[in-house]
Amino acid sequence: MYSVMQRLRSIRHRFWLGVSERVRWSRGAFRETPAVELPGLPPEQAQRIALLRSRYQVRFESELSAATSLNNYEYLDILDRAFVEGGLARPRCEVLCDVGCASFWYATTLAAFFRPRRLIGVEVEGYRLFKDGRTRIDYARGYLERTPGSEFIVADYRRYAQPADVITAWFPFLTPTAILAWRLPLSLLRPDQLFHRMHENLKAGGMLFMVNHGAEEGALAAKLCSAAGLRLQWQGVASSLLSCDRGQPPVASCWGS
Repeated sequence: MYSVMQRLRSIRHRFWLGVSERVRWSRGAFRETPAVELPGLPPEQAQRIALLRSRYQVRFESELSAATSLNNYEYLDILDRAFVEGGLARPRCEVLCDVGCASFWYATTLAAFFRPRRLIGVEVEGYRLFKDGRTRIDYARGYLERTPGSEFIVADYRRYAQPADVITAWFPFLTPTAILAWRLPLSLLRPDQLFHRMHENLKAGGMLFMVNHGAEEGALAAKLCSAAGLRLQWQGVASSLLSCDRGQPPVASCWGS
């Protein structure tokens, strides 16, 4: 049951989502100005980034802004630590699909870690208009120019039926508070359908990698995964030296089909 205020906010978000879907405004691909060098960092963070650069042969700041580069190093660090701590082998990956990718600014991280031949980001609100007059798809196109074999698809993943060897989900919406904070209508909050679709799309022997906000949300996501027929392979705290302040330490988990 939703409160009156939640319903009113949802109606407003649904209206603007409908407008963006009808207008489909775009100014073309937006390309960030490369930072070239990162700002001064604490020694332990600088050392960790140096290790990630060497291990995965990346240097995000050569193509991205400092802020986006640091965010990519954080996501790469989460993946690296999760697979090391979980004793997991990186799966062979022809197709990787990311669920709810926003502007897909971290596509280069997924490409560096999983090395898929085809990288797909699916986002339900691809035409959200920002203050600078650009839409989300403008930013996504700019980021994906640097990632061969990648694409950005505007769709509700619950209705997206394409098999993948690896599915990634970074902070999927599981609660009314989360989805309303992202300015989306409550009609899109159907986590049971979302997780069933991920299970259906995951190839036999494939992997779902997910990150959630804190232990409570991680437990809820685990229940949804189990109910959808997914099998837990590993779960643990995903915070690191590079993690920004999210209020609660992120929880990562890997699931099999």
